[in-house]
Amino acid sequence: MYIDLNCDMGEGMATDAGIMPYISSANIACGYHAGDKATMERTVSLALQHGVAIGAHPGFNDKANFGRTEQQLADQEVYDLITTQIHSLQEVCRSLGATLQHVKPHGALYNMAARDQQLSTTIAQAIRDTNPALCLFGLSNSWLIKAAAEMGLKTASEVFADRTYQDDGSLTPRSKPNALIENEADALAQVIQMVTKQEVTAVSGKVVPLRAETICLHGDGAHAVTFAKAVHQTLQRIQHS
Repeated sequence: MYIDLNCDMGEGMATDAGIMPYISSANIACGYHAGDKATMERTVSLALQHGVAIGAHPGFNDKANFGRTEQQLADQEVYDLITTQIHSLQEVCRSLGATLQHVKPHGALYNMAARDQQLSTTIAQAIRDTNPALCLFGLSNSWLIKAAAEMGLKTASEVFADRTYQDDGSLTPRSKPNALIENEADALAQVIQMVTKQEVTAVSGKVVPLRAETICLHGDGAHAVTFAKAVHQTLQRIQHS
């Protein structure tokens, strides 16, 4: 059983180089919520060095709020937002001899799409029109996965090592207490449960079924690098047991 481990990269964190050896997919900011052309070039080069799959990480055009504030945009604006950012990273990949393999929406855009069928359909359409070979990373059991699958795109159902869950399978909003899992042992226990049982225990104690094909960890935590190493080692043990 192979499980992908992904991390959001190129967002200005000092941990990218330390985390890259432990992951298999990098979601690279495309200049809207974070990053710029130089950051993209650095991060793509780093991914190439470590044989890590490269993905676009498009978000709202809102660096002030790191793309974590919801915006209400028309379908065409969303479409343009996605296609422009994918093209930006594709150009960088082309210049460095790299291949773009997936797309994972960022922050508020990701969470809104998870629960909004129309938004998910627009995002999936933009990805398909830009490059139908790209895989869409989306929250497990969400509209993003359903919309992409309906359009014939490859999908990867994503779960989170360092976020808590609600009863409906959504992530606990960052504005609420206990949204983040800061304890390494708790995160590893959640990873093991998600990967081996295809389920997660919500903050209420309810057990929620999900599909775990790629695991996300965040690079902005206080112990991000040691955390990445621990999750990587745990996945290695599961895959070889």
